[in-house]
Amino acid sequence: MFFTSHFRVLRLIRVCVFVCLCLSTTLQRSRRNASILPSLEDLLFHTVAEGQETIPAHKFLTALKATGLRSGDPRLKECMDTLKETLRNTPDGVTLDKHLFKKCVQSNIVLLTQAFRKKFVIPDFQSFTSHIDELYESAKKLTGGQVADYIPQLAKFSPDLWAVSLCTVDGQRHTVGDTKVPFCLQSCVKPLKYAVAIHDHSTEYVHSFIGKEPSGLRFNKLFLNDDDKPHNPMVNAGAIVCTSLIKQGASNAERFDYVMNFLKKMAGNEYVGFSNATFQSERESGDRNFAIDPPCTDLCSIEVTCESASVMAATLANGGICPISGERVLSPEAVRNTLSLMHSCGMYDFSGQFAFHVGLPAKSGVAGGILLVVPNVMGIMCWSPPLDKLGNSVRGIQFCTDLVELFNFHNYDNLRHFTKKHDPRREGGDQRVKSVINLLFAAYTGDASALRRFALSSMDMEQRDYDSRTALHVAAAEGHTEVVRFLLEACKVNPVPRDRWGNTPMDEAVHFGHHDVVTMLQSYHDKYSPPAGADNKESVDRSLDSLL
Repeated sequence: MFFTSHFRVLRLIRVCVFVCLCLSTTLQRSRRNASILPSLEDLLFHTVAEGQETIPAHKFLTALKATGLRSGDPRLKECMDTLKETLRNTPDGVTLDKHLFKKCVQSNIVLLTQAFRKKFVIPDFQSFTSHIDELYESAKKLTGGQVADYIPQLAKFSPDLWAVSLCTVDGQRHTVGDTKVPFCLQSCVKPLKYAVAIHDHSTEYVHSFIGKEPSGLRFNKLFLNDDDKPHNPMVNAGAIVCTSLIKQGASNAERFDYVMNFLKKMAGNEYVGFSNATFQSERESGDRNFAIDPPCTDLCSIEVTCESASVMAATLANGGICPISGERVLSPEAVRNTLSLMHSCGMYDFSGQFAFHVGLPAKSGVAGGILLVVPNVMGIMCWSPPLDKLGNSVRGIQFCTDLVELFNFHNYDNLRHFTKKHDPRREGGDQRVKSVINLLFAAYTGDASALRRFALSSMDMEQRDYDSRTALHVAAAEGHTEVVRFLLEACKVNPVPRDRWGNTPMDEAVHFGHHDVVTMLQSYHDKYSPPAGADNKESVDRSLDSLL
């Protein structure tokens, strides 16, 4: 019995020693290979350059825009500043070689790699935005509704103005229409004021003064609930109470500056202004609001553009963190409560129908804006002055309805089994199905562009099919010199892999008479030395099995 136990202990020690040796060998190989693996900057260069030795700056910026990122994104400031400085010192002021390109992108390589790997919340951003443009054009055809005229300044806006802007939680941006025209938030500011109040105090404190239920009454009714509170923060009485809770004890000017500072942070420091003309117009016509609380009506006259307001909405979609600045502006509690009340009370007397058909938090304003939030995905601002009889933008309502009919953004759409709708959050095509079939097919067809995307997405470029053939085998057999060069130079693949019949890529190129490929492979054959133990994996596995 003693000898049996002793023998088992010795076997266990032998196994542990063998495993340690294997791990040590693997670690040494990893360290050696790390020095020859391509950097992210190299892979990004090859992805954008598409086989060329240099990259025109405009090509890089166009490719960047296709991912949804803007050159003016605050997160890319260092990259763009370096790019401008570098181009000033290049001979033609237009193109970048690999060294200069890597110098420009290295400060923001993580964000850029995410973008070009399609790792953002909307991977295929161009396809998605093409659908957005179609929805925009469809809603543009609507001619119904009336521009609000009870505030004289609002009546001056053209009924033809129509804009849609969106910003995802990763900072992807898209705009279409009159997105740079400033307009007043009006009631769209109500959820933002409420969020600031919750952020400063607490849910319990704020709701000791304001209710949480839809009122069932017009937004400007002088009416309280059974507890003598305004029904919710989205009606005028509740919004005015919210304003009074912000920066308590401060002057009106200090309170105004405080809220403006919050809104600018939510907008990533994009345009947030104030329309004094609208404010004065409201002073002359807003008797009902002034009867409730005279000093608190000026926040409705805060101006935004569709573009800046979409970033505000995206900050709500992102749990209170501004996507383009990375700064936390609001607490998660404030955001959750705000979205809940927008969902139930944000669309005036249309709130129930909007929640039923669209199923997303939103807030409308009589200037024609609709602030829409797709939680954890994006924020959208639609703006068109003509309103329906309930005070909501006619085109904006149509756009929101069409959006949810096309995409499964409704809160109660099933993300896996609602096949009639598109899910833009899912990766599509070869980006999602990272298999050897896609890799070898790209090598067979000579699709160097697809191979660059695969490499940038961290695909194993040496993976094999059931015959142990690699992409290099296939590209060599087909004579695709650009693909062979990319696999060897950029991906640093093994130039002498053997398939199940013992053939190397060189054998394939010789057999099919591709002399350029033969010459290229020969230069790598001569200087390639496989890592120690690289060909002994199967024997190591068998040895370990026998020990166990």
